[in-house]
Amino acid sequence: MATDRRTLLSDAALDVLADEGIRGLTHRAVDRKAAVPPGTTSAYFRTRAALLTALVTRLVQLDQAELQTMAEQLPPFRTAEELVDGMTLLTRERLTGEGRRRSLARYACAVESVRDPELREILVPRENAGREAVRSFLTERGVPDVENRTHTLLACLDGLIFDRLVCGGEVPREALEGLVAATLR
Repeated sequence: MATDRRTLLSDAALDVLADEGIRGLTHRAVDRKAAVPPGTTSAYFRTRAALLTALVTRLVQLDQAELQTMAEQLPPFRTAEELVDGMTLLTRERLTGEGRRRSLARYACAVESVRDPELREILVPRENAGREAVRSFLTERGVPDVENRTHTLLACLDGLIFDRLVCGGEVPREALEGLVAATLR
């Protein structure tokens, strides 16, 4: 039961962060969003740092689950066009609906992690099905320095998502095609 309550509060904290930004993330705001009695959030997460750590941990869980589900639904990338299709799908997921809300929270947490090594450690890019799919695609094409190229491609993709989150609109397919072409060169 405590785990369910912690998940409920972490999800509510994600919503508060997406709606109100880092300054709006308070124990009281999470209590209101979760529709629990006042003081509930602080009973589970005594400090703001503990609340933020729980939020970031939950965010990573949700992101990893999303990437795993996408990998299970898509066939392995055989062509550059299929890789671009997968990247297009991911950018749409990250820029609309709940994915957009998680993206807003993710970038706010990334900025906070600059000053907080514990958060930074949680947010460090980790192995996941999406990263493995890109790595396999590049390996099969004989691309040199696969690890760095995978990291660079995904970091650039993340930057494009951030740009569209701030400026609005979709990531242009041509931009994704250019990233893939540059990675394969």
